[in-house]
Amino acid sequence: MNLSLELLPKKCDVLVIGAGPSGSAAAYTLAKAGLDVVLIDQHAFPRDKICGDGLIPDAHKALARLGVLDEVMRQAHPSRFLSCISPRGGRIDVAGTMAVLPRKQLDDIVCKAAVAAGARMFAPVRFIAPIEEDGKVVGARLTQSGTECELRATWVVLATGAVPQALMAAGMAERHAPSAIAMRCYIRNDAMTAKIDKLEVIWHKTLAPGYGWIFPCGDGVFNVGVGILHQPSDPADKRNPSRDKSGAANLHQMFEALGKLSEPARELMAGGTRVGPLKGAPLRCSLKGARLSRPGLLVTGEAAGSTYAFSGEGIGKALETGILAAEAILQGAGGDEARVRAHYTSRIDALRPRFMLYERANLVNRYPWLADLLIWRARKSARLQQRLSGVLNETSNPGHLFTVKGMVRLFTE
Repeated sequence: MNLSLELLPKKCDVLVIGAGPSGSAAAYTLAKAGLDVVLIDQHAFPRDKICGDGLIPDAHKALARLGVLDEVMRQAHPSRFLSCISPRGGRIDVAGTMAVLPRKQLDDIVCKAAVAAGARMFAPVRFIAPIEEDGKVVGARLTQSGTECELRATWVVLATGAVPQALMAAGMAERHAPSAIAMRCYIRNDAMTAKIDKLEVIWHKTLAPGYGWIFPCGDGVFNVGVGILHQPSDPADKRNPSRDKSGAANLHQMFEALGKLSEPARELMAGGTRVGPLKGAPLRCSLKGARLSRPGLLVTGEAAGSTYAFSGEGIGKALETGILAAEAILQGAGGDEARVRAHYTSRIDALRPRFMLYERANLVNRYPWLADLLIWRARKSARLQQRLSGVLNETSNPGHLFTVKGMVRLFTE
């Protein structure tokens, strides 16, 4: 699957840069429609990817569209509930269709599906810069082991994730700094398999303005992590003890604090063995920080900010935006570039209201006492539990819970 640069063609219909969920989803959709697609990544597959590994309902829907959901679920650890845990220890189990699968396996499945559909995968290959003629991107300069080459393409799809270097090289970065950062590691503790059998999200003042998570991966392994899910430069963060003197997030301190916030977390982390090191990564959220398109080029996935600010969930929307980029190119298959760009922009713009509502819901991460209130009330209201399930399943809007009207309804419905 990881072809050598020596076999790289001189031209193709679409060059997709980045073989994560968004890039592979775009490559699959385009190749299945009969286009000549080249897919590249700077890492040979399979490769590790720092992530919470949680697959919520939007990811399930996108994976089904790509025809790989059954294969994913054969390898994933399924769960029917997301446990939300408040600072005072309140808990509510929110129903939904979820699973956990390490990205090393997930991304490999989706990438292989793209190759099976006809895309040619070359890795490890690094993107240097776009090739431009008369103000239009017509391909890219690439390198592998010090050897450079050029590949011409009718369209280039940039799906390079949260690290901004590729966006900067392509002239698409509007913001270089990440909008969020997270850190996770895998912990093996067979004794905790029965005690932590749901996806857990934990809020506490020592984690604000972020949260922690414990996601069971199966076979006694757990993905454990913490994240700060809004701008590190926010002045409100300076009041938080989990910050160092420079104001940057001290995720290591947050991670250690997570292991003291509940008895199951203490048991898991004290009695478990780390499987690999603690690793951190940036996130790009809320469809902000990058231009979506320029002549000959589309930006998709986390490079376009496809991660939700409130939850840090990005796999589903990365897959979805990759599919949208491919569908836009197919809409303009006759050479109508303006139609491609307009179609893609309109489809992404249709997603923005939900992203904005997740930004509003991000108040819970900044003010974790809201989680106490919300979970306390939800335990007394079946209707509110349904609304929370609707948020998870994308059948209702999360931001409605955090308006004045929504807060009043917490006490009246």
